[in-house]
Amino acid sequence: MYTLYWAKDSGALAPQILLQECAAEYRREILDLDAGDQRQPEFLAINPRGQVPALVLEDGSILTESAAMMLQIADSFAQAGLLPPAASSQRACVYRWLFFAVANIYEADLRIYYSDSYSAREDCAGPIRDQARLDMDAAWDLIEDQIGEGPFLLGSRYSLIDPYLLMLAQWHEDKSALFTRCPRLQRLCDAVKARPACQAIWQQHYSDS
Repeated sequence: MYTLYWAKDSGALAPQILLQECAAEYRREILDLDAGDQRQPEFLAINPRGQVPALVLEDGSILTESAAMMLQIADSFAQAGLLPPAASSQRACVYRWLFFAVANIYEADLRIYYSDSYSAREDCAGPIRDQARLDMDAAWDLIEDQIGEGPFLLGSRYSLIDPYLLMLAQWHEDKSALFTRCPRLQRLCDAVKARPACQAIWQQHYSDS
């Protein structure tokens, strides 16, 4: 059985969707981030960076970084078809846009919400945040162009990149403005949210949406 160190509205969402898609046996170890559970010695022994999520694999190995978790889950449950065949161009496309999203959209999110931590100067937070918003818009524009006819990034084929994009879109400061700018992305997000695996856990993260 897997153990997912979990918090609401966190990077645990997308890996949890995949665990549900695969019908994997897992349990949640719930952390209250507002109470500082992620900074307690017990969790720091799991992830020294104090970040959620963390995933304990069936053999006891610890995996951090949500994108890495998703690749591991998809490979462990290949029968679920959450990754295209190895060495195929479609798998390469998933790799490309997954790592693009990590390096650009996720990173821009951090600069927006944690601007103070990106400079030792107190007067830099505003400009850092402003640039992050511009960078995020440019990154989402590229994703929007890639989605094409959809509804998923690979057209009619659902893959692990789709719930990852849903998770990142959910964190946007103004989702209405994002989806006005990127209607294909909204269609993708709606298609992921309509899947039973996503519906099963959405309320755990977003009971009011």
